[in-house]
Amino acid sequence: MKSGASAASPTAKSFNFGSSRLLALAQQLRVYKPPLSSSFDEREELLAYKESTRKSITHVGFQESMAPVRFRPKKAAVLICLFEGDDGDLRVILTKRSSTLSTHSGEVSLPGGKAEEHDKDDGITATREAEEEIKLDPSLVDVVAFLEPFLSQHLLRVIPVVGILWDRKAFNPTPNPAEVEAVFDAPFEMFLKDENRRSEEFDWMGEKHLVHFFDYKTGDSDYVIWGLTARILIRAATVVYQRPPAFIEQKPNLKYSKMNQATRLYGWLKPLANLHESCENGRLLGHVPGQSVLLIIVTLLFVCSLFPSHSFSIFNCEH
Repeated sequence: MKSGASAASPTAKSFNFGSSRLLALAQQLRVYKPPLSSSFDEREELLAYKESTRKSITHVGFQESMAPVRFRPKKAAVLICLFEGDDGDLRVILTKRSSTLSTHSGEVSLPGGKAEEHDKDDGITATREAEEEIKLDPSLVDVVAFLEPFLSQHLLRVIPVVGILWDRKAFNPTPNPAEVEAVFDAPFEMFLKDENRRSEEFDWMGEKHLVHFFDYKTGDSDYVIWGLTARILIRAATVVYQRPPAFIEQKPNLKYSKMNQATRLYGWLKPLANLHESCENGRLLGHVPGQSVLLIIVTLLFVCSLFPSHSFSIFNCEH
């Protein structure tokens, strides 16, 4: 996906309102180009591997075209919807996931979800999901930028989509109870500040990695923004405010050799999952689909073989 606003996105002029600050921000973000790689020292080694195998590895900050065919993750997009608060500060819309969901129930997240075949681009995916989750009309959102992709622990390639809500009063948050428990907004700049922030250190493929937790209280509700959502918001705030955070971010720096092992293991085991899918309607192992069996096998073998002495705290690093 190329940087810049979606061709179908409305422009600031079409809204006929918006402060000079928002107009300047929209102009700034429309020309933003995400880096090919944001935090990897192994880029030359990756390119050498690509040259020798005509494939490469995808991870945080890498373009989808660089991913090996056997390891290309499914796509998803999240909406970083910004608007101007009453005090003139930038604010971002967040949600608390429903407590009935099977994964990450009750956690704070950005509106968004998996891409569908008919989605023309990541902006369409993000705004469509936002409409389904919180009734945010896509026509109210001016998509202005696409940030570099993030890879979730569930092997989803997540694209952060930055959009501007020019008229906050036109949006009446209506949570879809099946997916969202609450909708709220937070000061966007808080994700660059060291206030109300804490961090925990986790082992991620043998590397020490800081996971950030932002505590936020609004009204009678207390929220904790952490994991992948916090990482995306830190990166987005860095781009918008054009300055680094006031704390050590310490992005994950996965070793190429270990990531290479993961992709090769995935590639070797995928045919088994495909065979499983084709036999007895994909129910050879109880009622578990083949692709789920594959993910379980890859996760267990890879984690146990690379760092058997560590706990499974790896699964708490992102969400």
